[in-house]
Amino acid sequence: MERLGSGTTWIPDAVPLPSRHILAGSWMLMLHGFVFVQYDAQSGPRGDDQFGSLNWAMLMASRDLWGGRFQARTMLSFDPATVTNRGYPLLLQTGESYQGQPLVDRQHPHDFWMELAAMYERAITREVGISIYAAPSGEPALGPVAFMHRPSAMDNPLAPLGHHWQDATHTSFGVITAGVFGHHWKLEGSVFNGREPDEERWGFDPIRLDSYSGRFSAHLDSTWVVSAGYGYLKSPEALDPGASMHRMTASILNGRRIGTQGQLATALVWGANRHAGKTEHTALLESEAIMDRNTVYGRVEFAQKSSDDLVLSTMAPNAWHNITAFSLGYIRDVLRTRNATFGLGVQGTLNHVPSTLESFYGSALPVGGLVFLRLRPMNGPHSSQPMSEHH
Repeated sequence: MERLGSGTTWIPDAVPLPSRHILAGSWMLMLHGFVFVQYDAQSGPRGDDQFGSLNWAMLMASRDLWGGRFQARTMLSFDPATVTNRGYPLLLQTGESYQGQPLVDRQHPHDFWMELAAMYERAITREVGISIYAAPSGEPALGPVAFMHRPSAMDNPLAPLGHHWQDATHTSFGVITAGVFGHHWKLEGSVFNGREPDEERWGFDPIRLDSYSGRFSAHLDSTWVVSAGYGYLKSPEALDPGASMHRMTASILNGRRIGTQGQLATALVWGANRHAGKTEHTALLESEAIMDRNTVYGRVEFAQKSSDDLVLSTMAPNAWHNITAFSLGYIRDVLRTRNATFGLGVQGTLNHVPSTLESFYGSALPVGGLVFLRLRPMNGPHSSQPMSEHH
């Protein structure tokens, strides 16, 4: 259970996500979630500011069943109320829509039903098992671990600029995934709904199974996980229903322990979308270090976005623009209980845009920042036993 990230992805064993486990009869319950309360300010003529809250909570319930392991899970978010259906300001972000217009320089909120899924795994030999994952709202086997579940990014409130090239399918309304796995590898295939969620964020979108994907993951040892995926997404954008795309992703995750409760986690992620005969690439390198009461994290990003992506109506629609961003954040835990930690954080972002975009953003180096409070479970103490390379 602790190796699972988002959907059916894997994270390194050395850096499990902070959570709480409860035994209830034959069931093992896991509670996991984050709440951020933030003031977000983005500079320049396309910037904005907002006071709001980003939040999500997950409940997983597992038990032995029919010689295997059954798991039910749900993940919920009140983002539609706490940052509104328009989402929160984030310079150079693109993807999805609001009131019939593309969202640009803002990050869309999560849907209330981020995930509602069931999974069943069973060994068929001592070395090989099979799995099935079904979800009216869930994540197909395509992208890397979604950003809010990556140990290298879990304390960073903001989505990556390459979200819709990398891990945006983590909420898809209709998913069936079948897999075969060993102790250190997993091969999966999915059919799912390629359409991104609509702006009605509280209910379920129409469930479709019109797209497909595959992913291979390898758990090299307790500190390394690599994965690569490919998918065909039918009509992902509601505003351009005739356009479909192919998506390719790859990721390398590393995690190591620091002291009795700390950890250092790093991720390298690449994602690309190919449509209309062109391929747009994105990449990021991010890291987070938890050291006693202090957390430091950072992210470096590169993204190719078109004039259409950025809603630049006065420029050629298929012109590409290479953008970069560097973010750095710090959180100090100011209050701890046995089960939770309450921290005060600050984050700044320095973006870089090409000269062709300076007139739109007011500078070649537009900036953004936020101050926030963060509530999440405490990291559990590390086992006194040394980490094993094989489990």
